[in-house]
Amino acid sequence: MNCRITYRFGGGDPDHMANAARETMDADPDLVVVRSTPGVKALVATGRTNPIVFVSVSDPVGEGFAATMARPGGHITGFTNFEASLGGKWIELLKQAAPTTKRLLVLYNPEVAVRGGAYYLRTAEDAARSQGLEIRAIPVGVAADIEEPLRILEGERDGAIVVVPDPFIVVHRTLIIEAASRHGLAAIYPFRNMASEGGLMSYGVNLRDLYRRAAAYVDRILKGALPGELPIQAPTGFELVVNLKTAKDLGLTIPPSLLARADDVIE
Repeated sequence: MNCRITYRFGGGDPDHMANAARETMDADPDLVVVRSTPGVKALVATGRTNPIVFVSVSDPVGEGFAATMARPGGHITGFTNFEASLGGKWIELLKQAAPTTKRLLVLYNPEVAVRGGAYYLRTAEDAARSQGLEIRAIPVGVAADIEEPLRILEGERDGAIVVVPDPFIVVHRTLIIEAASRHGLAAIYPFRNMASEGGLMSYGVNLRDLYRRAAAYVDRILKGALPGELPIQAPTGFELVVNLKTAKDLGLTIPPSLLARADDVIE
């Protein structure tokens, strides 16, 4: 089979995503592989029905991309990456790593986060209240918005950050990681590379595994399978990564019990 692959990047900006989606569908591709909920939304907004295989979409039924997980219908199928319950799991893990935490900031971009950020916030807020923690949602829309809210907790031993997965956060992860370091704040991130790039810890799906699994769907659709008849698949597991160098810089001692659960420890 001859295959030509064209790559387009929305940069975490809704307008750029819309342009990339239009350019993609104008080329009338046999199939589109797309990462993120906003990316799928942008493609759907073009009104075209070329087959779509997504990765890293949290709530495809709730977003209206599919009728059901088992039988999506239409021209879209793929692989989910997170569940709403992860909001509580991030707080549980962060509290174990930084037990003095009393105040939490949750960073997200409401323009591109799943359900405007509400998808994870509810379970995060429930988990925070159950542990007697103060929690505050911090919407950030441009890179310049990232630094200022972190100053609220600067120098405080009881402050920490939860970083919610969305395309804006992914694009600006270096700014967030560096800002957390400057202000001496523990933080948990949704993707492995954020811990390997200097974040304290991450808990989330293995993206490489999702793309490997998506390749099988691409093959089947190009051979004639209908996307709407291929079930949307959930993650097969989540991975915990801890960066001990960052922990040391923050003056934290990660409990042995947490290290024993980690899939990877960066020294």
